[in-house]
This record gives sequence, structure tokens and C-alpha cells, in this order.
Amino acid sequence: KRYVRKGVPLEHRARVWMALSGAQAQMDQNPGYYHRLLQGEGDPGLEEAVSTDLNRTFPDNVRFRKTAEPCLQKALYNVLVAYGRHDRGVGYCQGMNFIAGYLILVTKDEEESFWLLDALVGRILPDYYGPGMLGLKTDQEVLGELVRAKLPAVGALLDRHGVPWALLVSRWFICLFVDVLPVETVLRIWDCLFNEGSKIIFRVALTLIKQHQALILEATGIPDICDKFKQITQGSFAMECHTFMQKIFSEPGSLSTAAVARLRERHRAQLLARG
Repeated sequence: KRYVRKGVPLEHRARVWMALSGAQAQMDQNPGYYHRLLQGEGDPGLEEAVSTDLNRTFPDNVRFRKTAEPCLQKALYNVLVAYGRHDRGVGYCQGMNFIAGYLILVTKDEEESFWLLDALVGRILPDYYGPGMLGLKTDQEVLGELVRAKLPAVGALLDRHGVPWALLVSRWFICLFVDVLPVETVLRIWDCLFNEGSKIIFRVALTLIKQHQALILEATGIPDICDKFKQITQGSFAMECHTFMQKIFSEPGSLSTAAVARLRERHRAQLLARG
């Protein structure tokens, strides 16, 4: 755990992620499965949804441009369509394109990217991308409760203005901080995500908020609060990935897996009761 928290060297990242997440075991147990998915029966709705998002995925990255050789858009299309055929309950959901894009950049391998996406969407993240996005909504409520407990002044400010957490952090959760935080910081967060599970997302969110608490508390209304939450992901603190990663394990204090599971269970039940 300590080795991974210090950052996996880039050249070993794909291999380490594959091993830690169980993706390697799944790939070994299902030889040829990915390629069979690509040759499977088409689904025009799925393919159109994926195609529509290709040009919106990392438009500033030359490797994802149509003119690139090889162009990673084709690999991205294949991974997302294969996943949609593999898990029809999820299909394709915006946000998955950014995650798959990062996986392709790190692994440089379509099949490994597919199995890592399966590990994230199918096992590590609790129902973030299904049609009802219940897991995502639950985790946003859990974060709200953690903030009220650990950073009560910020919790009170948001409650006073009636700001839903979804307005502030849904992109953090859906994209796993891709295009929110700097690349190297995101990769370091993902090292821990594959090793320690989705609890790490709360640690990152709480640390960002705690570190910039004074700035957030200056906000005077909803647009201002939204703006401050954008600012806190762009400052020098997020750029310093070593310090940042040390802080996420100290700043939020204790955050046990059992406590997170209890909070999730309670908020999930409340959301289901509300319908």
C-alpha cells in the first residue's frame, strides 16, 4: 500500500493496475472475449452515442485527433462499444469516454483498457454509470454528510444556500478527476483507486475542500460557490502531486471502509425511498 501511495512509475503502471484491480485475472480467464464483443451484433444507439462523444474527448491531445497516426479515437471507440455490449445494463454513459481515454494512454492496449474499465465500472465504483446513477447520487450525499461532520462551516454554507452537491462535484466523481485535476495528480489518485477502492474519491474531495476552506467560505451566493469549487481544483496545491497525495491521507482524518459502507447504505435507502 505504501509503495503504491508513493506513486507507481509510469512504465509499470499498466501492469500494476492490471494486477491490483483483478483485470489481469479476468482477461486471463476470458481469452478472446474482447475481440468477440467487437465482432458481435451491432447496436446503433450505442454506437451513435459513443461516436458523438469521440471528438469531445481530449480535443487538445494530439493523439486523439483524427489526423494522428495512429489515431487513438479508433481504440477509444472500440473499448467503449465493447464495454456497452459487455454490460448492457450500463451501456455507454458520458464520463466513461474520459476514463477509457486515460486507460488507453497508460496501457497503450485496447484489451487491457477494456478490462480495467470493467474493473472500475463493474466492481470498484458502486453503480456510477447505470441508468439511474444511484451509486453516484449516493456518494454525492455521503460526501455532503462527511463535509458537515468534518468541515461544518462549509457544510452550513451549502445548506444555507440550498446548493445540491451534484452541482459542485458530479464531474469529480463521474470522470474520476480527469480534466478536473492535473494529469500526474489524477494518475497518482488512480494508483490508489485500483489498490484501495472507491473510498479514495472521498479523501481527495475532502482534502480539496479542507485545503481551500477559507476561499469557499468567502462565497456569497450559489454562482459564487460554484465558481469557488472550480477554482479549488486549479490552484498550485493540485499541481504539487507529492504534497497533495500526502495530504489526502492525513487531512481528512479517519475514514474507515466500514464507516463509508454504513453511510452509503443509509443514503442509498433514503434515495430509494424518495423514488
